[in-house]
Amino acid sequence: MPDRRGGDPVIRAAGAVVWRPGALGPEVAVVHRPKYHDWSYPKGKCLPDEHVLAAVVREVREETGLGIMLGRPLTRSVYQVNGGTKEVSYWAAQCVRAPPFAPNQEVDRVDWLPVPQARQLLTYPRDVALLDELGSAPVRTVPFILLRHAAAGRKSSGSRGGRGGRGGRVAGAGDLTRPLDRRGAEDAQRLAGLLASYGRCRVLSSPAERCLATVRPYAAAVGAAVEVEPAFTVPPAGDGELSGQAAQRAAAAAASGVPTLVCAHRENLPVLTGAAFAVLGAAVPPLRPLRKSGFLVLQSAGGALVSSERHDVAG
Repeated sequence: MPDRRGGDPVIRAAGAVVWRPGALGPEVAVVHRPKYHDWSYPKGKCLPDEHVLAAVVREVREETGLGIMLGRPLTRSVYQVNGGTKEVSYWAAQCVRAPPFAPNQEVDRVDWLPVPQARQLLTYPRDVALLDELGSAPVRTVPFILLRHAAAGRKSSGSRGGRGGRGGRVAGAGDLTRPLDRRGAEDAQRLAGLLASYGRCRVLSSPAERCLATVRPYAAAVGAAVEVEPAFTVPPAGDGELSGQAAQRAAAAAASGVPTLVCAHRENLPVLTGAAFAVLGAAVPPLRPLRKSGFLVLQSAGGALVSSERHDVAG
């Protein structure tokens, strides 16, 4: 069923301002659509139940043949079309693969242009505004992704651990080995494609099997090793030492300039999130806790936060 806002159907779509390095600065890909006789960006409707991240990668590939790596999100375009309201989610996206272009039903020409020339060619003011937004911040950014593990089987009474010496409960061996359930395993497979939209990341995970299993499909897809980080284990209640270690590890990873994915738990993700925002020079905005399989993407440049966005696996 289509989404509805105020009684009107909402048509979900996704697109990208695709860029590549040029002699005088970034060049962007603009496309000509013979059906509309216009110049715009590659974009298109989301398929039923398709995640918007999957949609943008697919649409760019289908219309231009280009392979992309998503950067920071840009302002969503909202406008009226026949049949309802169209909402197009946009990202700045670096071109990482450019095979020879083959004209298709949607697009008969792709031109790579410096920003001033692209501004003159684009048909719609909303697309010109996106071009100005692209130039308002760094185009080359580094992702730091915080992921909550997918759904796992219920804790058994034997997996809750005993009383810790610090006055809190310690995660027992049974809790660390608890596997993903069927839904969690399905989400992990879907996450592999969604997270790959941001390219190949270093993968850090809590030792818990439910975290490791959540990131294994992504790591296999991009050819990365899964690095176990003991500090990202669920801390016993009141264990400030372990929480402090986790914050230090997260801050170091966020500031490293290396694309990084961290998989952890509901209990310690707020600590990791706060550390990442702080080291990137930004205050943590009001955030709802991530759902299972949900993730937060921080894009930075030069050690400073450029953007943040969150996604649920269901889109």
